[in-house]
Amino acid sequence: MPIKKGVLVRAVREKLDNSIEALASDPLWPPYLFETDGEVLDLRGDYAFIKFGAVPTPPIWLRLDQLVEVGAAAPAEG
Repeated sequence: MPIKKGVLVRAVREKLDNSIEALASDPLWPPYLFETDGEVLDLRGDYAFIKFGAVPTPPIWLRLDQLVEVGAAAPAEG
């Protein structure tokens, strides 16, 4: 099932290790990428813009093949 906007995802360590993203930055990934859920905010080509809400960090772009879907985000109240 393809990843869509609004779903919750986690990064897959095996897919991130030794990737071009790892070569372009610190290869020691922060644990929250693998231990907390992130919401897909936007999609562009093979990439998803993800906000990990459990930590105060800016959203990041990751390739879709580096992600696994864990569920749907709760609808906004209001």
